[in-house]
Amino acid sequence: MSVTIDITGLPPERISVVPSPLAELGMALHALSEPGHHPDLQGWATAVSSRLDPRLADRLCEADFLWRTTFSDVFAPFAGIPGRRTPPGATLAEELDLLDKLTDEQFVNAALEFTCQLRYDLQEPSLLDDPELRRRSLELAAARGAVQEQFARRLLEDPPVVRAWFRQLMLDCDEAFFADTWARIQPQLAADARHKTELLRRKGLGEALASLSEAISLDEEAALITVDKLSVGRTATGDGSLVLVPTSLGWPHVLVLHRFGWQPSITYPASGSRPQAPSVEQLTRRLEALAHPVRMRLCRHLARAPHTTGELADAHGMSAPEISRHLAVLKKAGLITDCRRGRYVQHQLNLSAVARLGSDFIEGVLR
Repeated sequence: MSVTIDITGLPPERISVVPSPLAELGMALHALSEPGHHPDLQGWATAVSSRLDPRLADRLCEADFLWRTTFSDVFAPFAGIPGRRTPPGATLAEELDLLDKLTDEQFVNAALEFTCQLRYDLQEPSLLDDPELRRRSLELAAARGAVQEQFARRLLEDPPVVRAWFRQLMLDCDEAFFADTWARIQPQLAADARHKTELLRRKGLGEALASLSEAISLDEEAALITVDKLSVGRTATGDGSLVLVPTSLGWPHVLVLHRFGWQPSITYPASGSRPQAPSVEQLTRRLEALAHPVRMRLCRHLARAPHTTGELADAHGMSAPEISRHLAVLKKAGLITDCRRGRYVQHQLNLSAVARLGSDFIEGVLR
């Protein structure tokens, strides 16, 4: 499973690395709503939440589905501007001005994507023009909850009013807490963007992408960027551009904007945020390796002390070839290590890899 971006014909000058204050505000709102996803930010989230005006907190609850469980593209309006070559704004005000340039149809589709289960990377009829799609969308929103239904109904009935409400909400968040946060993290993001831009210029796109995340790779021959995620999607830059957006608050998320007709972009954790989780394939291999009861029992032995294949065969009443096959699965998953001592090879559980399985799983599904 992965999301791919076809970059056939994309020249280097149409690849940019640019921080986005509005996207980072979306990340901040997500961290406030789901502090468990971001343990390193719990201190910051607690401090912000404790001094947040109750009235602002209530207003945030009216649309927190835009950032709580995932990230709405309303936080990346630059990608929806015609021509698909517009970079993020330098300030929050500039990005909110870009948001104002989106059509009502673009804003509605982006805002209701996770409420109404709209198709993301295919063109669909407009929610504002298709009565049947509108009816179905309201039914789906009602199934999600009263808050989602109320928001969807308000938005479909009067998009300009809700757009103005959202803009003011973002400005109030900026005044309440985000301006101070942005002043602190913006220099780090700018430095990361400069470093990645220089890497792009000197060593090419492949090296630059590899530096963003281990989840991102480039097949130069196929002109295809692949982002390792537990989702499937495909987009192409066409005659547009590609924007890489660093985030200080977003780890472990690696986000790929691949909405139909919008400019592709990748939001990645800025350098130094946190180490990368294993690939989805490697994580799956580890979980499958531990699902077998024999391999679980082998891990119990190998966690206590190194053992040879013969010792394990005797302890479990199995043949050496059978034990070897199970050890091969565990080794391929990176869960055991080998050490040769004279003519014997001893196997031992990789305790650090096993200890990280829980956090690796969380990071993998949240990526």
